[in-house]
Parts: sequence; C-alpha cells; structure tokens
Amino acid sequence: MKKENTRQWTAEDVLALSRSYQDACVLAAAAELDLFSRLGAGPLAADVLAQRLGCDLRGLRVLLDALGALRVLNKDGDGYSVAEGVADVLTPSGGKSVLAMAQHQANCLHRWAQLGRVVKTGRPADYTPSVLGEAGDQAAFIGAMDNISAPVADSVIGAVVPPGFTRLLDVGGASGTWTMAFLRACPAATAIIFDLPHVIPMAERRLAAAGLRDRVDLVAGDFTVDPLPAGADLVWISAIVHQNSREQNRRLFAKAFAALAPGGRVAIRDILMDDSRTSPVAGALFAVNMLVATEGGGTFTFAELRDDLEAEGFTHAAVLRREQGMSSIVAARK
Repeated sequence: MKKENTRQWTAEDVLALSRSYQDACVLAAAAELDLFSRLGAGPLAADVLAQRLGCDLRGLRVLLDALGALRVLNKDGDGYSVAEGVADVLTPSGGKSVLAMAQHQANCLHRWAQLGRVVKTGRPADYTPSVLGEAGDQAAFIGAMDNISAPVADSVIGAVVPPGFTRLLDVGGASGTWTMAFLRACPAATAIIFDLPHVIPMAERRLAAAGLRDRVDLVAGDFTVDPLPAGADLVWISAIVHQNSREQNRRLFAKAFAALAPGGRVAIRDILMDDSRTSPVAGALFAVNMLVATEGGGTFTFAELRDDLEAEGFTHAAVLRREQGMSSIVAARK
C-alpha cells in the first residue's frame, strides 16, 4: 500500500537535517575518550583533563566547550563538570549506563560517513579502529548489545517461552543477557551459549556474577562455519539475521534445524519491516547501517523470513511480537 507523504520541505529543514551529524560527532568523541568518567569526581580545568586523557589541549578545549553548549557539561570559569544525570548514563559504573552503546555508535558514525562511496561501489565502508583500539571496539559492541537488551529482555521473552521448554541454544549469545533472562523465566531449564572464542570469557564472568554459571554450557565457535551444538528444544537467534544476506540466513536456519530436537522451535529476534520497506523508520535506517558495515546484511519482512525458514524445513512460522525496534519476534517449528 502506498503511503502518502504530506510533508512540505523547506531549505531550513534540509539544512537542519544536513547539520544533524554535528551533535552526534561531539558526543561520539567524548564517549570514545571516556571523558565523562574523568570528570565524575568533580570539576576539572581543560589543561588538567588534557594531561590525564593524553589529548591535545586546543582540541580538547574545543570539544569541552561544544559539550557545554549542548548542556552535556557545565562550565564554571575554567572548570568543567558533568551535567545532572550524565554520569548515570555515560560512565561505566553508572546505574543506567549506555556508554558502550555510545562508543559503538561512534564506530557506526565512522562508517556512515562513507555512505556515498558505499552506495557508489556496493562495497562496505572501510573500518579503522577508534581511539579505543580494535579490542576496545569489540568490547564496546558486546557491551552495547547488553545496554539495549538488558532493560527489555525479561518482558520480551514473555512472548517466546514455550510450554515445556527445557534447553536453550543461544546462537551468538554474547555476554549472556538473553540466556539469563530465559533461565530466570524457566528455573528448571538449562542453556548453551555458542559464540566466538573471545566472547566466551565475558559470558562466563557475567553468568557467574548472576549465579547461573552451573546451568549454562559455553561453546566456542563460529556459526558461519561450524555446526551448532545439538539437543536444544529452543534455538534463540537474537539480532543476527540483519548481519546476513538471505542466502546466509538460510544456511544459518539449516544449522538451527539440524541442531533442534524434534518438535523444537526457533525464535528470531530482530527488526521486522513492513512490505513497503519504509516502516518502521528505525528499520529503514538500520538497513543503511548494515549496508555500510556488511557484505550483504539488511532488514527483512516477515514474508522473507518465513520463506527462508520454510526453505530449510521449518513450519508454522508466525510473528509472536511486533514492535518498531529490534525486538520483534518470529518463531517457527521443526
């Protein structure tokens, strides 16, 4: 169905949109430098902060003043301090920290800046490590997934947990956020987390801290080349299909089918597009994120996911949960 666009654009609208990267760049730089942690103990002058961060004084002063203009920092004379609430969300120890996601978005920004060339060539953007380094960027990505998943995980899986579920396979389970939510919902169940070797220690630490380590087997591997561990009656594929082309997803679904016990289910958490591919807006923009970051990733409609699941033997595909962001759920049965 065609959606009518009634907006009347002006030059001012276009210029405001074209400048919208500026605020994001200022915040991204501050997050990469972990600047807010250094200011958490109280006001500091720019020269003191530059020395502690190992930054150029002129560059840091300009950044600090921009953050002050955006009211993320307070400036009093030569001293800078974090605005109310900032430490809670932009320092590692903050009670509602999204610092890892802000750092990950900084990496996304570097790729998005190459969008014109990506569209021209059909090749993903070049990746250059941030000031955090490659290992720091990987840690930020894993942390970012927890930042956005942990607050919603318990409510989201209410749409997923089937009667009689006993063993979960969490494919690409990262540091265990979703596995822990499933195990809280099903006290008698056990789980397997399958992810890359460098991720497994992160999961082990978090599971131990949550008192759930003895209920989870940790298996290192790469789902793009390795078979999945067998024996689960629920396979959870969370925020993965958008990284893949449809052909890659079919290969992943085939592995999930082979790993599942008879009668088991696969559940896919991701963005779900409508047939126009322009809604939800977050999904259309996330497709751009996959364009600049992957060889063939994107966002998919239910019909596309259903067809790809059925091509690998699954039946009874259905939408269990639909929302505007990453937590729509599609499930199917073996």
